[in-house]
Amino acid sequence: MRTLLLTGFGPFPGAPSNPTGPLVRALATQRHPGLVGVRRIAHVFPTSYDAVDAELPALIAREAPTILLMFGLAIRTRHVRVETCAHNVRSCSHQDATGFLPTDETIAPNGPEQLQLRVPASQFVATLRATRIPAALSHDAGSYLCNYLCWRASEAASMPHGPRLTSFIHVPNVSTTLSLPSRIRALPLTLGDLVAAGTAIMLAALDQVPN
Repeated sequence: MRTLLLTGFGPFPGAPSNPTGPLVRALATQRHPGLVGVRRIAHVFPTSYDAVDAELPALIAREAPTILLMFGLAIRTRHVRVETCAHNVRSCSHQDATGFLPTDETIAPNGPEQLQLRVPASQFVATLRATRIPAALSHDAGSYLCNYLCWRASEAASMPHGPRLTSFIHVPNVSTTLSLPSRIRALPLTLGDLVAAGTAIMLAALDQVPN
């Protein structure tokens, strides 16, 4: 049986509400014929470096996910961004949710400048656009916890028995109105829209990783 690990983040400074927590919990219980027989695990990280370092390895060891789909909030964007890589950078000017502020601008001082995510990113973007969700490729996951999780997940994917597909999806903040008609998707997305987008990504990922 394939296992799909879905992760989101909790609130963080500047974002008292983070839609990725409710999103991954909804995706873990979403009903769809293409998800029958797929084990789905939802996990919401506290937005802290220590939480990622402690919880990601434990999750991968315990759940042995075939696919790792991670979601994060991009406050300043209005479309879905499919990340392709993680950069060896870390912000020394933005505290995490615990108040911790890094003092080293790199994640791995002797590491490469970037690590690629094991993901068919262009296909994911095409899948999202086919469902009329505005989406684009992204080669910059920032320098905060989203990028940090991308880096640690890419490291995990390179290990024996690591996830066979690893993807990070940045989503915009959501509107509290009902789901939008397809002809006006350029307006702010709702949680229902994000669930539809996440479901499409889950199905596309499963197509890439057969039993």
